[in-house]
Amino acid sequence: MSEHRRKPPNSGRGGGRHGAHSGRRGTPGADGGATAGRRAAGGGGGRRRAPDGNTAYGAGAGAGAAAGAAAGAAGHGRSHSAAGGYDGPRRRRRPEPPPRKRFIDYPRSNHTGLRRWLPSWKQVMGMCVLGVGLLVGLFFLGYMLVEVPSVAAAAKAQNNVYYWSDGTQMATYGGEKNRQIVDLEDIPKEMQNAVIAAENATFYSDPGIDPKGIVRAMFNMAAGGSTQSGSTITQQYVKNARLDDQSQTISRKVQELFISIKVGAKVDKNEILAGYLNTAYYGRGAYGIQAAAQAYFRVDAENLKPDQSAFLAAVLKGPDLYDPQGGSVPGASPEDNRKRAEERWRWILDRQMEVEMDGQKMMSPAERAKYEKFPEIAKYNPSAGLTGQKGYLIETANRYVLKNSNIGKEELERGGYRIYTTFDRKKVAQMEKAVNDARKEYLDPKNRDKDKYVQFGGASVDPTSGKIVALYGGEGFDQDHFTNNADTLGVPVGSTWKPFVLASAFENGTYRSEGQPISPESKYNGNNKIIIRDQNGDPMPGPDGEDFRQANESDYPYGYVTLEKAMGLSINSPFVQLGVDVGLSNVQKTAASAGILDESMPKTQDLDASFSLGTSTPSAIRMASAYATFAASGEHIEPYSVTKVIKEGKELKGYDDHPTERGMDANVADNVTKILNEQVVNGEYGELGEGTGAAAKDLGRPAAGKTGTTDENKSAWWVGYTPQLSTAVTLFRTDPRSEKQELLSMNGTGGFDSIHGGQIPTEIWTNYMKEALKGEDPVEFPVPDPLGDIVDGGGVPTPSETAIEPEPTGTQPTEEPDDPTSSPPPSTSPPPSQTCEPWDMECQSGGATNGGDPGGETTGETTTGETTGETTTGETTGETTNGGQPNGGANGNAGSDGGGDDGGGLIP
Repeated sequence: MSEHRRKPPNSGRGGGRHGAHSGRRGTPGADGGATAGRRAAGGGGGRRRAPDGNTAYGAGAGAGAAAGAAAGAAGHGRSHSAAGGYDGPRRRRRPEPPPRKRFIDYPRSNHTGLRRWLPSWKQVMGMCVLGVGLLVGLFFLGYMLVEVPSVAAAAKAQNNVYYWSDGTQMATYGGEKNRQIVDLEDIPKEMQNAVIAAENATFYSDPGIDPKGIVRAMFNMAAGGSTQSGSTITQQYVKNARLDDQSQTISRKVQELFISIKVGAKVDKNEILAGYLNTAYYGRGAYGIQAAAQAYFRVDAENLKPDQSAFLAAVLKGPDLYDPQGGSVPGASPEDNRKRAEERWRWILDRQMEVEMDGQKMMSPAERAKYEKFPEIAKYNPSAGLTGQKGYLIETANRYVLKNSNIGKEELERGGYRIYTTFDRKKVAQMEKAVNDARKEYLDPKNRDKDKYVQFGGASVDPTSGKIVALYGGEGFDQDHFTNNADTLGVPVGSTWKPFVLASAFENGTYRSEGQPISPESKYNGNNKIIIRDQNGDPMPGPDGEDFRQANESDYPYGYVTLEKAMGLSINSPFVQLGVDVGLSNVQKTAASAGILDESMPKTQDLDASFSLGTSTPSAIRMASAYATFAASGEHIEPYSVTKVIKEGKELKGYDDHPTERGMDANVADNVTKILNEQVVNGEYGELGEGTGAAAKDLGRPAAGKTGTTDENKSAWWVGYTPQLSTAVTLFRTDPRSEKQELLSMNGTGGFDSIHGGQIPTEIWTNYMKEALKGEDPVEFPVPDPLGDIVDGGGVPTPSETAIEPEPTGTQPTEEPDDPTSSPPPSTSPPPSQTCEPWDMECQSGGATNGGDPGGETTGETTTGETTGETTTGETTGETTNGGQPNGGANGNAGSDGGGDDGGGLIP
């Protein structure tokens, strides 16, 4: 049925809805449906075209949409009029504006399907331009924001370099890294060219980066490969020297890129090249070209040859893969590494014929033809730094630097110093060999307990300059022996102290000579256990109140002996009494003026009679220096081990001033030398044998010296010299496991019943000096003038006592003197021309004497003194005695570990 024939709905809403569809006026409803029907009719008429082309009720074409909307409203019975009546004619509406265009029409609105999602070429170009612009903006933003960091502390970290006396490198030590920074002018041009040709041919013209290399690195990382390092020398320098962060990340690479561009623009190219060569790692623990030159070729950087330079440029590519000795990564065998190294070495040399520098090729074909053989690479020993004596040499040099400058210990340990020493490479090796030969010959610690823990020490000083030219400190740091036996205190020197007592007597005289120098021919009682008297002539009391007696090693009755003979045979009793007579404080001053340090001697208030027998504990260096004063006719130069210190190219002050001081009168020193030469080394004593240092005659040139041995053979010394060289050698035992580090007896060491200075120490000295002085002409000692008056010491036996010597009873001397088979010749009285002193009981022109048996009281006109000629034995002690007197008289403790060659310590 046609819509026009339907019944209108019963309600206004229905009529309105019907009217909208039929185009006719609907049936009025209660709520104004008629009005709606009219509006709807008007609208509905607009939906159909009239035959003449007009719409119903005069509505124009194109208003269908509005009419439809009105019909919809009428259908719901709604009215746009407040009164619900007729609104009048419908006004024509404006057409809807076209939809706004999107800034980016994507997805594309005028396309469907796949084309809707494909961007147009305009969009593609726009995005590219936008991306490039964004990148450029970010680049300039990053460039402006990034700051060039200063050179990192780690890149400047260096160790100290120590040099032998001839200027060659001895060792590197201290600091955080094995690096020594050198200036570019000290790096050969061939080395610079080799690195530039191998790593960055456009170095001097590029902006600090290589765009192609950057793209290659980014592509490699994007593809999942390993991250790439900076490809230019500038980038490598920035990474090594200016970035603490060494991680291989993209963010760090970007930071490195910006910094490299700024560095390339602001920093001089030569500075960059020098920085790179000084910070790059070359393997073998070597940072920088100087350390690398030493590690691979044992030369300084300035002496590198073109073929060596090409190798070092090759090893920069990867030390683990190019060190011919092999690496620690897979495929880095010595064979593989050498093959790789040779290939890259040849390529770098060839490359230098292609790359231009300053308008010409780096290397000509003729020059290239000279280098067909791969350079010889030094063997690498990771522990070679402080082997042998180097640790002790460095320690000695460091002590000198700290003592003679304002450099602090921490600053020195941070490194960066070049320290030139006085140590003679050959002499150090010769001394070490002499010690090792003796150790091998005499010691068997596996089968003989007394050969365990035996220590050697030695030092050589040039008397003319004060330079310490050699020392032996022990088996080496690499053998876990860290105590420098050449520079340690704590080992008593024994009878090597006696020359200081004698020199003090020559210079200061004794209270018996009223302060006038005495003659070497002055005589003292050499018998065993004589009573030691103070300067008042009174017996020095022992701790138990008994008279204090000095023991020799044996009770052999030497009788009345000259001081020079007592020195040759190293008899104790004459020098103990002489020290008291001179004044122990005077002996102390003489030793100090010769070069002995105060801290190695007892304090003045603690001096006792045993001080004359070597209870002091100076080092081997100081003993060699003090005897060098004798060798130099009394002139003393403080021993030193450093001649020059350089920091950052500047020589520090304070290392070139070594003044000569007058340690003692020249004639005094020369007279001591004469006795040590004629009596100790060359002395002949008939049945008593030779001087205690007779083994030194094997040197074959003029030599002087003195042996020293302490109680229980806890230490043995020989200190000897020629005019050109003074050397001290010591031998002792200490258990390194002991907390107290006490000296142990050497009785039985080396298979000997007892060890003395004239044995192993003198043999070491002689063997060393032969080599050290080889090639030098022998030099005679100066001939001294006669010195002083002949003085007789206290306690001299009477002529009747000494005319017939008693047969020896007890043990004959077994220390340094050879075993005698008969008594020494009888002593004689003082010559008639001698002026008799009041205390001289034996002077023939003096007052009445009332002698008696040996050991009895002998009385003169003005004083009383007791003399003894006992030959009985007695035990040595380290007891304490009191009774010091003014003018250096004995006071304090006696005994201790001292005692000299023939025993030691005072006995009650």
